[in-house]
Amino acid sequence: MHAIQVSQYGGPEVLDYVQMPDPQPGPGQVLIKIGAAGVNYVDVYHRMGRYPQPLPFTPGLEGAGIVEATGSNVGDFKPGQRVAWAQVLGSYAEYVLAPSDRLVPIPDGLEDQIATALLLQGMTAHMLAKDVFPIQPGQTILIHAAAGGVGSLLTQVAKMFGARVLGTTSTEAKAEKARQAGADEVILYSHMDFESEVKRLTDGKGVHVVYDSVGATTFEKSLKCLRKRGMLVLFGSASGPAPMLDPNSLAGMGSLFLTRPSLSHYTAEREELLRRAGEVFQWAIHGQLNVHIHKIYPLGDAPQAHSDLEDRITSGKLLLVP
Repeated sequence: MHAIQVSQYGGPEVLDYVQMPDPQPGPGQVLIKIGAAGVNYVDVYHRMGRYPQPLPFTPGLEGAGIVEATGSNVGDFKPGQRVAWAQVLGSYAEYVLAPSDRLVPIPDGLEDQIATALLLQGMTAHMLAKDVFPIQPGQTILIHAAAGGVGSLLTQVAKMFGARVLGTTSTEAKAEKARQAGADEVILYSHMDFESEVKRLTDGKGVHVVYDSVGATTFEKSLKCLRKRGMLVLFGSASGPAPMLDPNSLAGMGSLFLTRPSLSHYTAEREELLRRAGEVFQWAIHGQLNVHIHKIYPLGDAPQAHSDLEDRITSGKLLLVP
């Protein structure tokens, strides 16, 4: 089979398109012919070595496809069944071996590419809005990168839950995408100071929660955007790792809360994985959650997909198709 392989950490150029032996399922494993793989910022962190993986490895955590074969002790899945996954390393390939307990069935009425585009980022938005900081009607929240993959989905979920959404973007074109997702106010951080704008838009009170996937360049001001006892949810570091923080400083800023959640800890139990994925899929089927696929690349163009993602010229989801 063809796959993308990383033999050394580095830039997009280390994503090599190679021929590899076809995998064979062992006990508890399912062999899947991949229809599409999702591109996520965590793949960039793996490629760079920020979240190191043993070398060499095939990146990619998310995809959808058709069950090709199963190993022993796999009772839930059969050849020909459509499945999706969000945390199976090795998804930038024509085939992937997945533990059966990490797979979710794709329901009727949902296309494979939509399921791929939705699962990891949709479950992340679900986790952030329902569990990490449970959004309540009438709250005001700030979402950075509101036109991005998670940002646009989180905006939709937050509006579904009755929040007032302030979003940040870098360009007017992305601002329009954020408005289409439901953002009430959009701040172009490349043209204005987002902290000052948040204070102005909240009459100096600040927001209940900031969802920050950017990290280094937004972290300190994100804290200053919070009202007393507000929460900063740091769930990514697109601009680099956030600076070190003395926990005592949170008291002086209003008894603030800070958390760094990981989806793996919010889908660790299979029952929770199925519930979270099932709700996200049903929202999509019933038109409550819309995913925007920005571009679909051939598998061999993975370096270009990573370059486009890191250059922040995309809005919405990127997919790789074998």
